Amino acid sequence: MKLPGLLIIDYYIIKKFLGTFFFSLALILTIAVVFDFAEKLDDFIEHDAPVKAIIFDYYLNFIPYFAFLFSPLFTFIAVIIFTSKMAYNTEIIAILSNGMSLMRLIVPYFIAAFIIASFSFVLNNFVIPHANRERLEFEEMYYRDNPVRSNEIHIHKQVFPNIYIYMEDYRNFTMTGDKFSIEEFDEDGNLKSKLIADFVKWDTAKRKWVIRNYYIRDINGAEETISTGRFLDTTLTIHPDDFSRRDLAVSSLNLKELDEFIELQELQGADNLDFFLVEWYGRFANPFSTFILTIIGLTLSARKIKGGIGMHIGFGLFLSFSYIFFMQFSQQFAIAGSLNPAIAVWIPNILYSIIGIVLYYHAPK
Repeated sequence: MKLPGLLIIDYYIIKKFLGTFFFSLALILTIAVVFDFAEKLDDFIEHDAPVKAIIFDYYLNFIPYFAFLFSPLFTFIAVIIFTSKMAYNTEIIAILSNGMSLMRLIVPYFIAAFIIASFSFVLNNFVIPHANRERLEFEEMYYRDNPVRSNEIHIHKQVFPNIYIYMEDYRNFTMTGDKFSIEEFDEDGNLKSKLIADFVKWDTAKRKWVIRNYYIRDINGAEETISTGRFLDTTLTIHPDDFSRRDLAVSSLNLKELDEFIELQELQGADNLDFFLVEWYGRFANPFSTFILTIIGLTLSARKIKGGIGMHIGFGLFLSFSYIFFMQFSQQFAIAGSLNPAIAVWIPNILYSIIGIVLYYHAPK
């Protein structure tokens, strides 16, 4: 069955867009793997990393992570490359002069952008978290010389509503803490009970915290009840992994796990909550950047300019790198607590959407 003219053009543009995108992405991923392997080869040999683990546990999980990382940039590059070729072959002029508006021309671009954005969203929320988990475990075992086993001091956390814990210091390696206390308050903020203990340790068999040499004050109005003991098992909403968790490990959580993790961190009163909120908002904002970079790339490269395709690519790369830089810059303000995480993540999208709209109105029609 013969397709109508408009659908043929749509199919042609979508095929060119996706073909250029996946080819350029595959090319840069191949280069990234080669350079990464060359850089880490000595560490792999030093730590006796098995070839099977290098291939399947590391590089097979390395590829989805970097595919997502490079996706916005190569969306832009793909649009610039194939649209510039169409412009210099007068294909764009022919399409517009035959009655298709620039707005209608954007449709196949946005269909392809939607496919890429969906690809990025699925990768980042459902594929990459598992891949990152495997990759980070491999790095801890065969690449990093100093796994995270630091000590922490003066720890304050909320473990349940109106229940707070304190440890003077905590040692990750032995999973033990000193000068431990639990305080429970009523709805009016009055102290109901307080437990003080010399020592607390994580029992790996029971998967509970064991409190040693404890002293409990239960307060009921003007009356107080005192009780003491040597050992007490307790269940808290914290785990030893919470103390040794690397910030990068948040990328190993899928969307549902990230929601639950943020809820738990809010309950515990985590001081780096903005870092996790930036990650959550970024899961939705990053795919949206595909549409922004697509419209900017199209409007920049749809006309012939002196200097050829190189000028398109050069100016386009300047805009795309400035977008990525601005995105990272604004996120650092959010992590530092100077800016709301949602605003920090979406400001680059809003600003470059405006740039895209301005370029659209100045594009040849």
